[in-house]
Amino acid sequence: MGRGDLTNAEWDRLESFLPRGGGRGGRWSDHRRVINGVLYRVRTGVQWRDLPERFGPWETVYKRHRRWSADGTWKMLLSRIQAAEDAAGRIDWDVSVDSTAVRAHQHAAGARKASAAEGPQKGNVRGTNQVDPVLRKLAVRLEEVVGSANARDAPEADSPPRSTSPPRDDAAPSPSS
Repeated sequence: MGRGDLTNAEWDRLESFLPRGGGRGGRWSDHRRVINGVLYRVRTGVQWRDLPERFGPWETVYKRHRRWSADGTWKMLLSRIQAAEDAAGRIDWDVSVDSTAVRAHQHAAGARKASAAEGPQKGNVRGTNQVDPVLRKLAVRLEEVVGSANARDAPEADSPPRSTSPPRDDAAPSPSS
């Protein structure tokens, strides 16, 4: 298992949401291995054809990523993981905005301040937002995959990138992608 691969806890949470494989052309390759290949590519930015061999044929990883990007599977996985976290009350939907993102109008300065004795401030209650680290990390990783699918893989690029080297005998594309 590599440094960026899914942990066993992450895989246990994700596995039940994955589509059952291979209705179109037979059995699919192992989902975990292919997802680890996609996560590796998103994390490192490596070209598809330069994926390490431990993820299987790069064409398989590429095609599964493209198929799941086109049919919304990545977004579905992200929304289901987020829904599971939210149902357990582990997502804090508050947004933190500071002056690097939003500027106040010049007339906003100098307003009267409320006294500190008015009541408890938001965030002073401890233990209300216990975040499950496994689900949070998994949600962040899926957000990266969804973002990379939108940013790098435009829908008009339907064909895989062409290899600049001649094909080898042992590198025939696998029909089980």
